[in-house]
Amino acid sequence: MSRVPLRWRAVLALLRRLPQGALSRLAGRLAELRLPRFLRAPVIRGFAGVTGADLAEAAGAPASFESVSSFFSRRLAPGVRRWPQDPTVPASPVDGVVGQVGEVEDGQALQAKGYTYRLDELLGTSEAAEVFWRGRFVTLYLSPRHYHRIHAPVGGTVTWARAQPGGLLPVNDPAVRSVPDLFVKNERLVVGIRRPPGAGWLGGVEVAVVAVGAFNVGRISSAFDPDWNGPPPVGVTNRKGQREPEARSYAPPVPVERGDELMTFHLGSTVILLFADAEGEMDPAVVPGAEIRLGQPLLRP
Repeated sequence: MSRVPLRWRAVLALLRRLPQGALSRLAGRLAELRLPRFLRAPVIRGFAGVTGADLAEAAGAPASFESVSSFFSRRLAPGVRRWPQDPTVPASPVDGVVGQVGEVEDGQALQAKGYTYRLDELLGTSEAAEVFWRGRFVTLYLSPRHYHRIHAPVGGTVTWARAQPGGLLPVNDPAVRSVPDLFVKNERLVVGIRRPPGAGWLGGVEVAVVAVGAFNVGRISSAFDPDWNGPPPVGVTNRKGQREPEARSYAPPVPVERGDELMTFHLGSTVILLFADAEGEMDPAVVPGAEIRLGQPLLRP
């Protein structure tokens, strides 16, 4: 805690005492307010300037976005991201900053120095956690400037998913370094993907994509199962009155290609990737603190 600025310690202490879900839903309603046409371009340019978002990469001019929320969940312009030529190489599902990277040890992953968390608590079931008991994990943090759609890091089939209610504390660096079990405490949407058997060096491997919600909106919408989103405001998580986990299994499984859209953050958060018994080596560019882009290789054969 000594390395966490006093200002952030005070903010986190206050947020623990406030209704994070209700405040985040209010922030969502404000972000979704329809802007008058004459205000759209200046407001979106102003938002991009404050956050550092790259307008040149957006699929649409500033004036085309009806609200701050629609810009935040914007699509990328065609051709601004590339995926590895080898279709079996797992790649980053998001733009972001690499947090912790490493091996799962006895069902636990590293959050920050001095803090670990249990995968059975992260995923919501011990059965799912057993698959990744000695796998690998990568944590990717998305700041407000980043593109906020989440894509499939591998091709395969979605076999199960789970919405896990929780809090909505910030997931920035001060919070990660000072709040024990932060990712376990926050609301999240988990998607399980299985690679087809015999499909290259990752044939049959299970991959989990864990989208962790955060303060301010805290909504995550599903592209692999659109019916789950419910009525507007669209989203699986941070629904008023949602207190119990919701699990879904898919028979037949939902096919996804690497790069297909899986989910969307409506304001920022973190993605945790879990690989079960994956062969190969972590790409040398995937180190804590490094910027990472959608489609950048994660593992190498």
